[in-house]
Amino acid sequence: MDLKSAKHVRELFMNAIENLRRPFKKKAKNVLSSSITMQDDINITQLVRLDKILQQFPEAELENYRDLLENIGIDISSKSRIGSYYQVDNLILETISKQTGIEIMPLEEALDYYGKEILEYYWKALDVAKDKFTALAELYGKGGYVIRVKKGMKVQQPIQTCLLVFSDNILQAPHNIIILEKGSELHVITGCAVMREVIALHAGISEFYIEENAKLTFTMIHSWNEKMHVRPRTGVIVKEGGQYISHYINIMPVRSLQTYPTIRLTGENARAYASSILIVKKKSKIDLGNEIIFEAPKTSGEIISRTIAKDEAKSIVRGRLVGKAPNIKGHLECMGLLLSNTASIKAIPELEAQHTDVDLTHEASIGKLAEEKIIYLMARGFTENEATSLLVRGFMSVELKDLPESLQKIIEATIERMAKTL
Repeated sequence: MDLKSAKHVRELFMNAIENLRRPFKKKAKNVLSSSITMQDDINITQLVRLDKILQQFPEAELENYRDLLENIGIDISSKSRIGSYYQVDNLILETISKQTGIEIMPLEEALDYYGKEILEYYWKALDVAKDKFTALAELYGKGGYVIRVKKGMKVQQPIQTCLLVFSDNILQAPHNIIILEKGSELHVITGCAVMREVIALHAGISEFYIEENAKLTFTMIHSWNEKMHVRPRTGVIVKEGGQYISHYINIMPVRSLQTYPTIRLTGENARAYASSILIVKKKSKIDLGNEIIFEAPKTSGEIISRTIAKDEAKSIVRGRLVGKAPNIKGHLECMGLLLSNTASIKAIPELEAQHTDVDLTHEASIGKLAEEKIIYLMARGFTENEATSLLVRGFMSVELKDLPESLQKIIEATIERMAKTL
């Protein structure tokens, strides 16, 4: 194919995608045009250059960040992964699937390949006009993946997706979609991190669609820096008999982080479990929560969070259960540990019943390390720091449901390192 023909094909490709996205971009523009100022007084145009694009990044360079990647659960060798997706800033480095029946492709490629069929899964779990960050991602975001597991496929090894920020004043706003067809199962581990000391904004969009009797286990480990602003937006739809299990861990200070995934249980006997472990240090500001909406009978869900705050960090932990159907069961548990008089934790549990036959419960507590337990451990030969680390490690323990042994070991090692940093 000559250069002129290749250019023509590329133009057709881009025009097809543009036609699909036109109505979504129109809605996004209406949201963004009202004001470009973000929450907490951050201005988009001051923070990032919306036209900035990373032109190239050698894959071999990732080896220099091996320790960082291992800390967020990424296996550079990919030997223990069934597939991988790497993105640095807005540049896609690698998309690979080792298994027939599992598709992993960049979003733009999926839009072109599936055409109008993809609209069944595009901005359906989330509204593009939800807020400035969803609008920003549609108008200026680049990259993101579509993972699709075919009917009945049950994958033992996880897929890994890695989103890295390298450049100063960059907007990283990928749009990620995971589709599990009927009866399929998948584990995904996502590692997000900053490779250098930069000021940037991460506003990733994630939509998960779990069909009948399918199960998705999604583990996310974040390692940002004290200058990063992070605004992920996530929507999940779980159909009859489906299961969604998520584990979220934040291991480093961040300038600000705000996220509030919404999980909709739309089919009978659908289930959800969402856990989060946060260590909020230095001057970090974190506002994090989960929402489960029980839309169908006989659904169940649980939200579990553990938050530790020290230094001058501020943390808000939210949880919301909404019962809209009969014979549903939900539980919410928020526990906070304060290690500094200059830090703060605010727990906001919400229960809402729209039907008489619901069972929704919550438990929330915030406190400090019990001095008598520290003394007890010191009397048995531990130093004060060792005693504190042991108690913190115990506090951060949550049930890591349905994880392969390899992933469970990664998370346990991550929690161990986090405890020692305190």
